[in-house]
Amino acid sequence: MVDAQKAQHAVDFIRCLKHTKGQWRGVPFDLLPWQDEIIRDLFGTVKETGYRRYNTAYIEIPKKNGKSELAAAVALLMTCGDSEWGAEVYGCASDRQQASIVFDVAVDMVDQCPALRKRIKPVMSVKRLVYKPTNSFYQVLSAEAYTKHGLNVHAVVFDELHAQPSRDLYDVMTKGSGDARLQPLFFLITTAGTDRNSICWEVHQKAMDILAGRKIDPTFYPVIYGIPDDADWGLEENWYKANPSLGHTIDIEKVRSAYQSARENPAEENLFRQLRLNQWVKQSVRWMPMHAWDECAFATDPETLRGRICYGGLDLSSTTDVTAFVLVFPPMDEKDKFIVLPFFWIPADNIAARVRRDHVPYDIWQQQGYLKTTEGNVVHYGFIETFIEELNTRYHIKEIAFDRWGAVQMVQNLEGMGFTVVPFGQGYKDMSPASKELMKLTLEKKLAHGGHPVLRWMMDNVYVRTDPAGNIKPDKEKSTERIDGAVAMIMALDRAIRNENPGSVYDGRGILVL
Repeated sequence: MVDAQKAQHAVDFIRCLKHTKGQWRGVPFDLLPWQDEIIRDLFGTVKETGYRRYNTAYIEIPKKNGKSELAAAVALLMTCGDSEWGAEVYGCASDRQQASIVFDVAVDMVDQCPALRKRIKPVMSVKRLVYKPTNSFYQVLSAEAYTKHGLNVHAVVFDELHAQPSRDLYDVMTKGSGDARLQPLFFLITTAGTDRNSICWEVHQKAMDILAGRKIDPTFYPVIYGIPDDADWGLEENWYKANPSLGHTIDIEKVRSAYQSARENPAEENLFRQLRLNQWVKQSVRWMPMHAWDECAFATDPETLRGRICYGGLDLSSTTDVTAFVLVFPPMDEKDKFIVLPFFWIPADNIAARVRRDHVPYDIWQQQGYLKTTEGNVVHYGFIETFIEELNTRYHIKEIAFDRWGAVQMVQNLEGMGFTVVPFGQGYKDMSPASKELMKLTLEKKLAHGGHPVLRWMMDNVYVRTDPAGNIKPDKEKSTERIDGAVAMIMALDRAIRNENPGSVYDGRGILVL
């Protein structure tokens, strides 16, 4: 239910503050319609007890829409205007310098407000504002999450959540830290990011699910301004949809200028779309259209595949990295699909270090059963050989294609177990036909991969290189993140098609020469 008086109190408090930047400095903070709606909803929507309903607000909005000013106003409101004795309000970001941006705005707001200036004691050496009437404070925190346990949080203002290097600080500040408070608030405000394995993407997805009605969380308040991935990024009406402050804090001519620059320099396109239109774009354009890949996430039941013929692809990578083995089951009839079963391994001893280094949730994937570990700090190839041998008792693995690099001993061992192993080159001649066929099967929805998250991540990492004849191959140099599963799948798919359709055009033509 709505308590109009509490909503108005929050709005009135913010109206007493003044803007701090450029031509707006000294101008009273009259909330724009989108800001007014957020503040009234957050502070005026209450439970039957009278306490606030929402304890988490996720605000995703392009840059220059006034998010720092709004975040600073919320921080001061929670510190000085929420009637909470001893309130602890923290400003967090990817680093102390980023967190200080909102804090510095708050300091300037206090300096322009006589009522707050005489009641607040700034302690600038530790980036803290102390509100003396209730012994409350607002303080900047650095990103070392391990030092934050034990805080009695009343509010957290997270600026640019998308830039968090890991989920550690977010988890420490939001999981249980406000349990001793009756109505804590975690105010998360950010632009879109580029890392779809980040904590921000996880929260973004939750917000999207709630907005679409796929999930229900009465304590979570989602606001996302942006345009869909397939929307026309050059259409000005879309710019207005993504930027609710356009025409107020943002000059349309500056957006036009940025757009022209992005059109003339393709390297700036994704930056424009991310920062100006709030699209979650990759830092560079990848090969596979992931919306098409996701449409092939048909359920795959390993038990129903028992006894069926399949073909394997093995990419050992290095002993300290991800090793991939992918099985491809050819269709049994025209209505059937190519079914993909992927398996991945990394060393157990360095999984935590890899999560911190790569910002990839290997630990979560391992807990969910999508990723296996081998003992020690290198991948134990003997364990993988035994695993493949056991797989062959369930499925009929006719061939295993392998990248020649670093696989000599393991290939000999697999041959000793009775497997037919086939060397598979990584150049255009071997990789191009199957790579193109993979794209064709994906677009036609004739592939079933079960939505495996590790394989999806790797597919999303694939860049391709093209030769003058139009042949393609995955480019491991450009694909700075792991693509081992994608390579293994392409190799397995090649063997499946060649063996199951020996007279096909695919097999006869080999490499395409135009």
